[in-house]
Amino acid sequence: MEGKENYEREEIFSKSVRAGRRTYFFDVRSTRAEDYYMTITESKKFSNEDGSAHYKKHKIYLYKEDFEEFAASFKEVADFIFDKKGREVISNHENASDASQQVAGDESSDQPEDFTDVKFEDI
Repeated sequence: MEGKENYEREEIFSKSVRAGRRTYFFDVRSTRAEDYYMTITESKKFSNEDGSAHYKKHKIYLYKEDFEEFAASFKEVADFIFDKKGREVISNHENASDASQQVAGDESSDQPEDFTDVKFEDI
């Protein structure tokens, strides 16, 4: 049984997006039935008083039967925001603005051409 538990946690595929102190991980994992699901993890770096770092993580589990509705809702909300506020980042936080510009300016990513560039500011 132990081998099966390790297989469930095996990472099949992973994609990360860096955004300042945050990193978003999109990971494909396997269920007990050997089907695939996705986890989306936000990892945010914090500094301790002694200068060392620690990370806070938030994770979402997304199963393939929900992919289409999730993607459609995500696109609808992103389109609403872009329509109402445009694509330029409006921020009172200098670091947050710099981070989103860094992600938006990364031309070397291997995203499909039809991907909508969405900034994950303070989700």
